[in-house]
Amino acid sequence: MPANAAPVQSGCDARTNNTYSKLLECVRLEGVREHQAALQAIADANGGNRADATPGYFASVDYVLGVLAAAGWDAEKVPFQYNATDALLRQITPTAATYPTGAFTGTGEGDVTGNVIGVDLALTGARASTSGCEASDFAGLDFSGPNDIALIQRGGCNFTFKALNAEAAGAEAVIIFNQGDASPGDRTGLIVGTLGGADVVDIPVVGASFAQGQALAVAGSTAQVVVDFLVRSSYNVIAELPGRNDDNVVMAGAHLDSVPEGPGINDNGSGSAALLEIAQSLSKLRPENTVRFAWWGAEEEGLVGSTQWVAQQSQAELDRIALYLNFDMIGSPNYIFMVYDANESSFEAPAGVTIPEGSAAIERVFESFYTLRGEPYDDSQFSGRSDYQAFINSGIPSSGLFTGAEQIKTEEQEAIWGGTAGEQFDPCYHQACDTYANNNDHALEVNSDAVAFAVLTFAYSTEAVNGVPGTKVPGNFTIPAPAGPEHTFAGPLGGDSVHDHDHGTQAS
Repeated sequence: MPANAAPVQSGCDARTNNTYSKLLECVRLEGVREHQAALQAIADANGGNRADATPGYFASVDYVLGVLAAAGWDAEKVPFQYNATDALLRQITPTAATYPTGAFTGTGEGDVTGNVIGVDLALTGARASTSGCEASDFAGLDFSGPNDIALIQRGGCNFTFKALNAEAAGAEAVIIFNQGDASPGDRTGLIVGTLGGADVVDIPVVGASFAQGQALAVAGSTAQVVVDFLVRSSYNVIAELPGRNDDNVVMAGAHLDSVPEGPGINDNGSGSAALLEIAQSLSKLRPENTVRFAWWGAEEEGLVGSTQWVAQQSQAELDRIALYLNFDMIGSPNYIFMVYDANESSFEAPAGVTIPEGSAAIERVFESFYTLRGEPYDDSQFSGRSDYQAFINSGIPSSGLFTGAEQIKTEEQEAIWGGTAGEQFDPCYHQACDTYANNNDHALEVNSDAVAFAVLTFAYSTEAVNGVPGTKVPGNFTIPAPAGPEHTFAGPLGGDSVHDHDHGTQAS
């Protein structure tokens, strides 16, 4: 084998990958893709998804544990429970169909089968709607029957008012469907949001897409709406590689669950698979700091697994965590490279989000890696809308990578990163088509190396982040200064790139 050739896999498995060059030689796209293929096979065998607390998710947990055990990591599944809702939306007449749906936060519980009554709908033209915003919208509509379902269109006011007005008018259930305007990717798909609090109404409130709203609005429509409250049990997977300093823990995590609509191979089989490949490549390392990897459950249910795990830790345990790295969607097919904007060079953090001191130092490491590779990069808002939320709420420095979800790529971004302007960064975001084919090899390969680079950097020293001295990564290697973000989101402090896991909002 030539001296500069990458070792065969057996060579990677046998040696200690304690330098940047050794580790990056052994973190391979083929290995990451093998893990994604395994997650796809699990979804295929379990109803097409790996949603939390389903057989597909539990099989994913077992797969991760098996890989880690074979690699020699100390890994365990950590149980947690959470309150959840199951929702059903089924049209009975004149068309028989079951629609994807979800319960609005603040809904009541119930099982209602009855007539569907449209409320001040705007199904043609501009479709500008104030459906259900005023009590007068319900005047002249007969909600006197025992099981009447109000069909309400998005637009004009908060969902709260729509649901409260429907309940006051006598509806036994509410369907809120998307407005259906003409903007690309906006206000057409399934909408599931929040009523602004808990127990806002006593009747079930579920969501629907614009097309489903059109179908339900036809004369003679009847439907079934079900919302059940339940307690779910699930697991996070936590794995450790002991370091010389066990009081300084470097954490990295990715959520393992998918949405019910599909197998979730980019969201978030990409981050999960990259961490598995890196774990295998680091198995012989004896780092300065303890390295801890996490595969989170119930992220798609509202960041539940990571939030529960942080809540389970004592303050003394949280104080041991030097930093947290988050990897949620790192191989989007119409990608751009993004780093969480801890130094707020492009985006101010949202109101209520405090960026822990030291987070900007983590961001610089990722930026330096992209600079080293000659890859342009940009910022993604430090919003807390992924599994790093609970960590930053506990004051733990954090950062991470993101290649885009439902946002539309601009012509400027196409000129820099390629791909297709006018389409979503991930056209299959939260859909059945988020399969093994929903991927960009270049993005996934570069980002898997970026994850490995950052993990190895902090495995040896977190001094730039939290002041705890460590040691230099072996080898004569100089990390370049960051080249700086491209600022393609309308320039510094003018952008909009958020991975929104709230799945809808209270606003209209």
